[in-house]
Amino acid sequence: MAETPDPTSLAEFARRHDPDRFLCALFAPAGSREAIFTLIAFNHELARAREAAREPMMVLIRLQWWRDAVEEAVAGKPARRHEVAGPLSRAIGAGSLDPAALLALIEAREADETGEEAVPLLERLRGTAGGLAAATGRLLGAPDTSSEGLRQIGTAYGVAGTLRSLPALAAQGRDPLPEGEDPVRAGQALARKGLEVLESGRKLLASLPSRAVAAALPGVLARRDLQRVLRPDWQPGAPAAPRGAGDRLAVTWAGLRGRA
Repeated sequence: MAETPDPTSLAEFARRHDPDRFLCALFAPAGSREAIFTLIAFNHELARAREAAREPMMVLIRLQWWRDAVEEAVAGKPARRHEVAGPLSRAIGAGSLDPAALLALIEAREADETGEEAVPLLERLRGTAGGLAAATGRLLGAPDTSSEGLRQIGTAYGVAGTLRSLPALAAQGRDPLPEGEDPVRAGQALARKGLEVLESGRKLLASLPSRAVAAALPGVLARRDLQRVLRPDWQPGAPAAPRGAGDRLAVTWAGLRGRA
């Protein structure tokens, strides 16, 4: 039988690899947190596929491995021996995670590899970061009418994350900004677009139940990050500042109020 980490280990995995979403997950009902940590860990493994294998074909093979893991869990087969595949199989079996949503996250990553140049950045982020936010809301019991708003908020968080990661992306030979344009102007134009998407998403979430607010909390960080990019002294090549007390307090205040 495959070994699976206990919830504490899974939470630590999420905290270590995705501290932003881990912090937001702490404001979800206690009984839902393990499923959210599993979803965060699953998303991390999908994102890591490109970091671990630079060649598109190898990335697709890694993503197929996760597709098989999801489909095997749906079929009731034993979980694969992996620190995330075990909890993932258990969550699918318990009905905590929607297999269709998980497969959609994989498909978004596959599209990223097979047609990256043809697919606009915002559309790709809508499928990845946006899809993750929508899936989180679903497992927290958010109504279907909230899905689009959460997807837009997740997309905005993806935009902010992309801008925070520009130096790392450049080191990998990946530049999401338009070629030939001034990087500061291009980055700030993207930030303004991200803020527009964020505001559009927030307007759609007027009736989001407080139990699902954790799914929207990344938008709090997105707003702060995107506003930093619009400052006159922003430089795309400079490493992003580490999260500070202000960021954590902003999330905490929104989480305690139940409004993002």
